Amino acid sequence: MENQEQHVYDESQIQVLEGLEAVRKRPGMYIGSTSARGLHHLVYEIVDNSIDEALAGRCDRIEVTLHPDDSVSVRDDGRGIPSGIHPKMGIPTLEVVYTVLHAGGKFGGDGYKYSGGLHGVGASVVNALSAWVEIDNCHEGRRYTERFERGHVARGFKDEGPTDRHGLYVRFKPDPEMFEETVFDYETLLKRLREQAFLNGGVNISLRDERAPQEDGTYREDDLIYEGGIKSFVEYINEQKHCELIHPDVIYMKADDENWVAEVAMQYNDSYNEALLTFANNINTIEGGTHEIGFKTALTKVFNDYGRKYGILKDSDKNLSGEDVREGLSAVVSVKLTEAQFEGQTKGKLGNSEMRTHVYNLVTEKLEEYLEENPTVGRAILEKSLAAYRAREAARKAREATRRKGLLEGSSLPGKLADCQEKSAEFTELYLVEGDSAGGSAKQGRNSRFQAILPLRGKVLNVEKTRLDKVYANQSLIPIIQALGCGIGEEFDPEKLRYGKIIIMADADVDGSHIRILLLTFFFRHMKKLIEDGHIYFAHPPLYKIYRKGAKDGNERYAFSDAERDAIIAEMGGGASIKADRYKGLGEMDPEQLWETTMDPAHRTILRVTVEDAIACDEMFSLLMGDKVEPRREFIEQNAKFAENLDI
Repeated sequence: MENQEQHVYDESQIQVLEGLEAVRKRPGMYIGSTSARGLHHLVYEIVDNSIDEALAGRCDRIEVTLHPDDSVSVRDDGRGIPSGIHPKMGIPTLEVVYTVLHAGGKFGGDGYKYSGGLHGVGASVVNALSAWVEIDNCHEGRRYTERFERGHVARGFKDEGPTDRHGLYVRFKPDPEMFEETVFDYETLLKRLREQAFLNGGVNISLRDERAPQEDGTYREDDLIYEGGIKSFVEYINEQKHCELIHPDVIYMKADDENWVAEVAMQYNDSYNEALLTFANNINTIEGGTHEIGFKTALTKVFNDYGRKYGILKDSDKNLSGEDVREGLSAVVSVKLTEAQFEGQTKGKLGNSEMRTHVYNLVTEKLEEYLEENPTVGRAILEKSLAAYRAREAARKAREATRRKGLLEGSSLPGKLADCQEKSAEFTELYLVEGDSAGGSAKQGRNSRFQAILPLRGKVLNVEKTRLDKVYANQSLIPIIQALGCGIGEEFDPEKLRYGKIIIMADADVDGSHIRILLLTFFFRHMKKLIEDGHIYFAHPPLYKIYRKGAKDGNERYAFSDAERDAIIAEMGGGASIKADRYKGLGEMDPEQLWETTMDPAHRTILRVTVEDAIACDEMFSLLMGDKVEPRREFIEQNAKFAENLDI
């Protein structure tokens, strides 16, 4: 028997990642991902530090600038970073903040009362993941500078002499070695900064793009300042919904104590959907938490008590559910607390149990008072909630009737579905295909081992403007619910999903965009978890077939955009013999072409749909599915912008 090489496993095998090397080795642990989302997260980390200065009452202007070299700078007029030598580390405090993980003014002490930068990793993580960082720090009458490259000091800490300015200027360029994409998206940053301006009423936040001038030669700039704070936020959300208000004024409540502040702003509109946004220390708690539970519980209790007290709810009526009383509600719940406990690295959920009680007490007391003083508003909201309750009951009856006909049972699959052989959802794909001719091509062209095809028939219902009971009667949606197998509404169970990828395949024209959006609205409203878990995709069929006249079949090239078409024509030598035919629809492709360009996992591009943030999505669906035609047409013609490119 041969001697096997001995693999030593001892203390020397245990790696200790020194300082910022840990961040460069595992960036996802600190910023979530190295995609566009992680890239923008770097800006939020630096801006959040300036916001903390604003929360401490020491800063009222923050300027964010995008530079032509793909770097970004953040300037505030706060106190700046303390400039002395750090007593424990023996190096300048500025250097400690930017090179030591878990160092910052937010771990006890009197630096900050309320802070979003809880973990103290923000500035140092940005430094670790940047090609370079330049600091210009004005603190207590003197100016100090330092430069870092990939986390290391490149130009030492220097006292530049006296100054009458105060505040911090940070400019950094994300490291292309660490990020898939290093170009910042203006709209993404604008949404986040607007949110921060709402949450910190009176703080002026500006965003400026110096990468390319606009047509008039100026640079795009947005100046965001909202004296009304979260009341303005709710007004803004309702404006974006393009719908009628149930009552004209935003209901606002606030309570505070030595260690916490809770504020709530709410207003009802005539839509069927709620937009509830919650924040803790300015961080969007997308997974909710104790403050959200306190708000929801109090809201349901107050409206049920009010309805009983004034006989609007009869003795024979059941209590309204939370869903009923939140229909058409736009609300922002913002809490600030000294010792915030967030669950998860991304801080998506607030865990402090006492905040549930504080928010519950605030809403119970103040909302009861408001309804007593404004009985017409109280009655209008209750009437809407009762209509929601009746629609929910109608939906239950419609669901039971549908079930009695066997339409939603797991064993009943739609007749038009061409299923696949593989049964494990992990490996399967369902194509929802617009039109019968395209459906026929897709059935012939697919790989039947793992790809299933469901041709769509009839008009897809606009669920933005209809309640759930109508969904059960819609001939185009029932087959989708049947095929997916995971139920809908209260009975939705993602564990029962039959396909891992649900790919919407529609023509690359305005009608196709409309169908994609109608289907997406349906998933967003009734199976939102499928979008959140990354199951929903758009197919990306080519726009052009390019070929040389007289050449044999099989020499065609495909282009997915006008620019790509022009590039391919140039590559093929141009001239009259090169033809570029625009596809009018998927049905024009034969099965082989459809497989090759749009369905073959080795060559296709599919776009995964993400729910980046509730406001953007809510704005978009309301814009696209509301009653105002013009903004919708404009948007659809530019095509849906909420898909993230994925080559799979």
